[in-house]
Amino acid sequence: MKKSIALILAIFMMALPLTACGNSGNQSPAAPAASGSESAAGESAAGESAPAADEPVLSFKLAENQGKDNPVSQGVQMFADLVEEKTGGNVTIEVYLDAQLGNENETIDQVQAGTLDFARINTSALASTADAVGVFTLPYIFTGMEHKYKVLDGEIGQAVSDSLVEYNMIGLEYWEAGSRNFYTVKKPVQSVADLKGMQLRVQQSDVAIKMVELLGGAATPMAYGEVYQGLQTGVIDGAENDFVSYYTSGHYEVAPYYTLDGHMAPPAMVLMSKTSWDKMSPSQQEAVREAAKEACIWQRQAMQDYQDEARAKVEEAGCTVYEVDAKEFQDSVSDIYAMYPQYTDVIAKIQAVS
Repeated sequence: MKKSIALILAIFMMALPLTACGNSGNQSPAAPAASGSESAAGESAAGESAPAADEPVLSFKLAENQGKDNPVSQGVQMFADLVEEKTGGNVTIEVYLDAQLGNENETIDQVQAGTLDFARINTSALASTADAVGVFTLPYIFTGMEHKYKVLDGEIGQAVSDSLVEYNMIGLEYWEAGSRNFYTVKKPVQSVADLKGMQLRVQQSDVAIKMVELLGGAATPMAYGEVYQGLQTGVIDGAENDFVSYYTSGHYEVAPYYTLDGHMAPPAMVLMSKTSWDKMSPSQQEAVREAAKEACIWQRQAMQDYQDEARAKVEEAGCTVYEVDAKEFQDSVSDIYAMYPQYTDVIAKIQAVS
């Protein structure tokens, strides 16, 4: 992580309360619209104001690293369709799935350089470029989903998003990317004390390693492809990931105890290059923001449904899911925040959100 976040603090102090995508959570999400379909949103936008004849006609590209069946991929396609509808076809976005245009770090660089128009990325990857978003990747920074989206959809999230302009990027809403939880082989984790002495696989990350150590466990970085065998043979006592990965990897077959501690839940974002943003008219820019908000509402619910389906499958297979007091875990790792003094004020503001 690099650079000061003084800019975000200044923006935060000046920001007025804004209504972001999560504040519309009571709306019923629509299914992703097919290209050219007449959704209610599209009819409304067309009825309110037809695009000016002299507006630019633009064709953009959007990079996505997931496959077509993932809710984030479906969400960005919905976004692209809505943009076309709301601009009367003057702005079109072609979505490239399966990392065709590069991995997340590569596409971030391309968006920043202005050689790529859009990319959907995880804030964990973005933090190495834009330090301000790194606060959302810290362990237990969110106490739950409700708290998470109060933060992201409020002044704090808006200030962080606004700070991306410094990097020639426009942030378009916070998308759901799942939350990581511990799962174990021999005994469940129902409190911090249960983690003491456990060998737990983590990603090769200083934050993840320090987090496990503060919880009393022994962090064991390991390649993802080796985790199943590690769990099966007892080389490790447990690992951590979201429900979808827990299910699709088969880890549930050898580690049947899953604990909902939610230690990391970094959101995703759709980024737009400011170079591309500046090519649009003000009405087109407004249409892009509206489309992003509508697609975000749908995507968050779709991702939650996706996680719920995976949870149901592992429970049907005999796994047990445990609820725990996230506050106990958060308090145990609070010393980790001292490693990032640039976030001190923002962390305090996040913790004050209720």
